[in-house]
Amino acid sequence: MSTPAVSDDAAPPWTLHPDRALPAEPGLRAIARQIHAATRDLPIVSMHGHVLAAELAADAPFPDPARLLVVPDHYLVRMLVSRGETLPRLGVPALDGSADVERDPREIWRRFCAGWRHFRGTPTRFWLEHELVEIFGATVPPSPDTADLLYDQLVARLAEPGFRPRALLDRFGIEVLATTDPAWDTLEHHTRLAEAGYGGRVVPTFRPDPLLELGRPGWRQDVDRLAAASGVAITGYATYLDALREQRRRFVAAGARATDHGHLLADTAPLPEAEASALVDQALRGVPVSTEQAQAFVAHMLFQMAAMSTEDGLVMQLHPGSLRDHSGTVAARYGADRGYDIPVGVEFTRALRPLLEAFGNHPRFRLVVFTMDESVYSRELAPLAGVYPALLLGAPWWFLDSPDGMRRFRERVTETAGFSNTTGFVDDTRAFCSIPARHDLARRIDAGYLARLVAEHRLPLDEAVEVAVDLAYVLPKTAYAPPTHPNRRTESAHP
Repeated sequence: MSTPAVSDDAAPPWTLHPDRALPAEPGLRAIARQIHAATRDLPIVSMHGHVLAAELAADAPFPDPARLLVVPDHYLVRMLVSRGETLPRLGVPALDGSADVERDPREIWRRFCAGWRHFRGTPTRFWLEHELVEIFGATVPPSPDTADLLYDQLVARLAEPGFRPRALLDRFGIEVLATTDPAWDTLEHHTRLAEAGYGGRVVPTFRPDPLLELGRPGWRQDVDRLAAASGVAITGYATYLDALREQRRRFVAAGARATDHGHLLADTAPLPEAEASALVDQALRGVPVSTEQAQAFVAHMLFQMAAMSTEDGLVMQLHPGSLRDHSGTVAARYGADRGYDIPVGVEFTRALRPLLEAFGNHPRFRLVVFTMDESVYSRELAPLAGVYPALLLGAPWWFLDSPDGMRRFRERVTETAGFSNTTGFVDDTRAFCSIPARHDLARRIDAGYLARLVAEHRLPLDEAVEVAVDLAYVLPKTAYAPPTHPNRRTESAHP
């Protein structure tokens, strides 16, 4: 039973400050306002994220505020768990059904509102405030006293036709949205979207990670899925590669722009073909491979993925440096993506050398590298991106897509790599309604950074505005241009 909602008659409606996240110094803020005005209403190019194609294809109403905003958001869940909540109390069931999971979305929402204070100073709070006020028109901020009123306001909004997934694509101004899809995906949902007129606007991304990790439990079952989807019987290394190529071809035909790779390390050293073939044969027979062999095969396959990208033109995205499922107990009971992925240090200079030696100047190859290890920005990644034509720096990712994290990124990479060797902002979100909030924050932070360059007479205002537009819109479109698009580089393969 719900408790009576708190009346909002006693206070003015909740609003957000128009200068939020802009510089505090008045002179800089005035410049930043001008720069931000040029990007505020630009379309969103969302080239990497985890919104489900199935949800967009079905275009069904979102279920309730808790399952839209709380349960699937690992940023939000992990903070609440760190302060004493549990996954079952937040609506996350155990894989075997043994946990006494909370099924009342209103109660889940109350627990989120009770923990709202824990998000002070975090980007999660900035995004949620934007979503609640700018998208849903909420009149009160979350709190234990306002939880029911806020819940009822959101339920009323979600019942409106304008809040279905496809309608929100238009409302958010999303020009292109890339989903992330397993390499064995049949792409049936993307086919439905294309038939509904969304082909080229909602596009898949080829994610082969589980297939490249020979030592992972379930590898053989996923290889069987790849064989079924591709129509290629996988009997050894050669047919394994053929099946991957065939699926990449199907992804390209469905509008894919990129592949995505999220392994622990950035190593890209290829193995001798005979050794790689022997490892695949061993794994297909069910004979365990060692941790060292499995890591060496991942490095080999990242090199092979780059080679395939020179053939089909898919942009290669590399997201190393996350130790997945740090709590094995939680992963075993509740599954992956429950907030227990933790950053580790990553070495890039030597790790990427084999790949960049082979393909760093190739006219049909583009590699976008992301990191959660800030220590490598100025020491390794900016110098690499500042010389190899194929290498671009992805936006601050995951724990770094925060106001200060994005400022530090600009400060540490711009002097060496400039702006043009970056991709603009990539939101990497599972929470559909956070997409405009994340892009808005990135545009505000870039406006503030550029305002300082203007105030220090290092950049004229008109050029700062041009850079801001590039970062918000032009660079992501160019970096992830379709394989046959004229934006793709055509210069010589040699520097």
